[in-house]
Order: sequence, then structure tokens, then C-alpha cells
Amino acid sequence: MKSRDSEYRLKIADGFLKESLQDIGLNRWRSCVDNAQLAVENTAKAVLALVYPIGRTHSPSVLLKQAMQDNLFLPEHNQGIERLAGYSELLGIDIHIQTDYGDESLNLTPWEIFNEEDARNAAQIAADAVREAKAIITDITARNLFDKDVQ
Repeated sequence: MKSRDSEYRLKIADGFLKESLQDIGLNRWRSCVDNAQLAVENTAKAVLALVYPIGRTHSPSVLLKQAMQDNLFLPEHNQGIERLAGYSELLGIDIHIQTDYGDESLNLTPWEIFNEEDARNAAQIAADAVREAKAIITDITARNLFDKDVQ
């Protein structure tokens, strides 16, 4: 709804992306995946904030898809929105739970689940999501579409 809300979420996403990249350098795979997940979640919320207030959720992909189906974004943003929804599904609630609690059914702690490849993949997804969200938000900002009906 407001550019301030969107910019705030984007700053959060940037911060988590930076931490995920730092975690790679420190060989902290679980922490990297956790921070990447939060970066992706917040990029989706940053874009969603363009069209309506965002509540607390770890599954913004559903909301992104619904907003797109409701034509709340310009058609030229749909591919980017679909990519963000896909990133949000890849690093969604299941990953969030695993990074915090592990897999109790297999008796695996969060540190036993994630390896370097997982961390690098998650960090790349987060970087792509941040780049995509920034492009969408920059375009909408340049067109001065905040707080307006973007149909």
C-alpha cells in the first residue's frame, strides 16, 4: 500500500541476504539457509506491500499468486511475480521449520540437515529474489504507482 512499507521489507531482505552470504564464508550452512529463507520471504512481502497490507506469514507465495490473479499488478510484472512466488515456495515454510527445528521424524537437528551445496543454492535463490523484487519496486516507483490502483 505504501512505498515506505515496501522499502522497509526490502531493507530487511537485503540484511538477511548479506547475513546469508557472510554465513557461507563462516561455513554456517544452517544459518545461511535460514537467512536466505528470510530474505526471500521479505522480498515477497516487499512486493505484496505495494498492493495491500501484509500480515505475519511464512507463506507469501500464496498471497503473491492471489494478488496476480486479482490483477493487482501490471501485466508486465507478472513474470517477475511468478518468479518471486516460485522462490518463496522453494524457500518457504518447510525450510523455515527445518532451519529452526530440524526433522524430528528422522531425529536430525538443523545442523545435520543442511550442507554447503544447500547453503550456496539458498543464497543464490535469495540474491535472485532480492534482485527481482528491487526491479519490480523500482519500476512501480518510477511510474509513481504507489497507493494507486495498478490494474
